[in-house]
Parts: sequence; structure tokens; C-alpha cells
Amino acid sequence: MFDGVKQLGITTVTFSDGIITGIGGPVPMGAEVIDGKGSTLLPGLIDAHTHTSVDSLRCALSFGVTTELEMMGGFTKKGREAQLADVFDIADVRSAGMGLTAPGGHPDELIPKGEGIPDFVLKEMEKMSEEEKAAFIAAHEKEHADQSETDVTTVTGAIQFVRRQVENGADYFKVMIEEGTVMNAPGLPMIGEEVMEAAVTEAHQHNLLAIAHVLTAEAARTAVSIGVDGLAHLFIDRPDWTPELVNAIADNNIFVTPCLVLNSSIIGKSACDIAHDKRVAPKLDEQWAKTMCSCFHTFPEGKMEDNFQNVLDLHRAGVDILVGTDVSVPVPHLGGLAHGVSVHHELQLLVEAGLTPIEALRAATSVTARRFGLLDRGTIEVGKRADLILVAGDPTQHISDTLSLVHVWKEGNEFTTGR
Repeated sequence: MFDGVKQLGITTVTFSDGIITGIGGPVPMGAEVIDGKGSTLLPGLIDAHTHTSVDSLRCALSFGVTTELEMMGGFTKKGREAQLADVFDIADVRSAGMGLTAPGGHPDELIPKGEGIPDFVLKEMEKMSEEEKAAFIAAHEKEHADQSETDVTTVTGAIQFVRRQVENGADYFKVMIEEGTVMNAPGLPMIGEEVMEAAVTEAHQHNLLAIAHVLTAEAARTAVSIGVDGLAHLFIDRPDWTPELVNAIADNNIFVTPCLVLNSSIIGKSACDIAHDKRVAPKLDEQWAKTMCSCFHTFPEGKMEDNFQNVLDLHRAGVDILVGTDVSVPVPHLGGLAHGVSVHHELQLLVEAGLTPIEALRAATSVTARRFGLLDRGTIEVGKRADLILVAGDPTQHISDTLSLVHVWKEGNEFTTGR
């Protein structure tokens, strides 16, 4: 067993009514017994950066991802109450609500222009029940009404924006620091630094973590200066002052969610080899398979070697590294990613960067749970949620074994590992 922090060797875990009740000791009378010989028990995996939907949460769960942390979207507390009532066969979700960005700023450059709901969202809606569609449309309309109410480029407007996210039940706060070069859209409008800092301060006053979208070292330096708690991406470049940036991130106890799977896609690498893995292919529909075999390819001059070194430098400096993917919807220009499976790909890339398998597994379990205050999950301990996965093999030695899923439990309920 890997408990989210360390290996515990061979032992027995018992759970009842969704809660872990024992580690080691005798098996209770009348218990259903599952023989894990040749397998490893792990906490359910957490994806610390997604943009999701009901069907995507379902897909995530089939890959052993029992929690997704949405970094921009509608699954705030109010959104969950409206859209996820009586839906149980999905990963748990938390959300930032809407991220602070300038009108026309990131991620506007990624969204096809036109009136109404984009086509790729309409395709996702085809998978929804009528009740789910109605709830989604209502949330979509409210989101756009909220966005048009205030000039978020001013301090007053940005503070009002943060308060609206709080009212909607946002679990943390997100701010965009993106001028567009890495997205092949240079010159994107941005919020001023003074305004972003005021928004971060307001989020902290409401006891919310503040997380910044950054893709360059310069953006990361700005994020440090405005006082964020975490970076939702890894800077893709490596200027000569990178050591000073790494030290600043470490000194300010800022966590980093590298999303190496995204940076790999931005550089021009697809994840087709992962999509064709026999443990993956049967679970992907045609759209997601095509998406994984595509890529962003907006910054081909980037180098994965730089990304790996940036991650390793941060890790060695004591920075908390979290597993996240930035997966969203199944369209080719957002390619190289898919819900659930990309967490396993990210684990593999973190090990390729120089983390040990155990360090990578912590990044997908206990470290993420601790940094986001999800104290009921992320480790296998008595009293915590029975979010568990059983995989054939030993991923603490061979990280790719995480894909060899045998059983998935969320709050003690078993869900199929197929789709």
C-alpha cells in the first residue's frame, strides 16, 4: 500500500459507509474481501487543474481520478448544487468559478468566435440529460451576465468580481497573467498589476487561495509580486535569471502545478502513444482519441528539456509540486489531453523530469489535498474518505503501473474502470 506519503508494505484496509475504518488488524466479520495480491492500493488521484463537465468528471473517475479541481468554470458550490444534484458516478469537483481576465484576454483566443454557445460545448451537451442541459444553460447565461456587469480592469471592478465569485461559492480564486506569445496570440489584453494585486488581496480576505495562470517566467515573476499562493502552470521558458525566480517562488511558499502534459502539447507533441495504450484506448471515445493525438503546437520553439529542468529546480528548492493537466474539451486545437488519463501521463512526465515515482504520486494525492485544504482525502488514513484505487503492479517502482487499474472506489462506492 502507498498511503499518499509513503509505502506501508502489505496490509489490509477496511472501509464502511464511505469512510476508511481500519488499516491493518483483522478483517471484520461479514466483510467483503478483495484480494489485492500483485497489486498496489493508492489514494484516489487528484487533478489540480481542469475545465470540466459532467461527462468529463465521469471519464476522470473511470481512470481513478476521484477529484478534479476546476480552474475556471461553473462547478462552484452553487453550480454543484444546480448541476450535480443526484449525480454520483462522477469524480468530485471544486472550482474557482470565473477567472479574472481582461475583456478579450486569455482564454478568449482559444474560443471560436460566434454568437451563443460554442460548437464544442454544444457537442458536450449532447451527452447530457434534459435536466443537465437546462442547468448548464442557466449557469452559462448567468456567467455571461456576471462578466458584463463590471469593468474588471479597475480596482473597484476587480474587487466586485472577486466578491461575485465568493457569492457563487468559489472554492479558490484564479487570475490570468497571459500576454499571449506562448499561445501564438501576442498582444492579448491584460489586467494591470495593481488591479491584480487588489483582487488577490480581496480573495485572501475571504480565505480563498489565489492561483495565477502563467506560462512564462516573466508572468511568474509578476505572480510572485502580487502575492499569489500557487501557479497554475509552469513557465515554459528558461531565462538566465530563472534561479532567482525559483528562489522567490520557494521563499514565498508558492506551489506550482506544472501541467507538463500541456506544455508538451504547446511545444508540438501529441499524446498519441498514451491514447493507443491498451489500458487507455477502450475508454476513449472517438473525439477524445483524436484530441489526444493532436496538440496545441503554438510555441514550437519551446524545449521539454527546459521544462524538466524548471520542475526539477523547483522541486529541489522545496517548492510543492502538484499534478494537474489543464484538460478541457475534446477539440483538436486543445489537443494532447483527456480527462483522467492525462493525470497518468503527467505522473510519467514528472518522473522523466527527475522526481521519484513516490514523489510524483504524492503530487497527485497528499500534496494537492494539503495545499487545497481537502483534509478529508489524499491519504489513506482512518476517518478519511474511502477514495481509493487498486492497480496491478507497483507504481512506486514503475510509475506507468498507475494505468493498470483493477478497482476504483469513491466514498466507498465502486465504479467501473471501463466506460
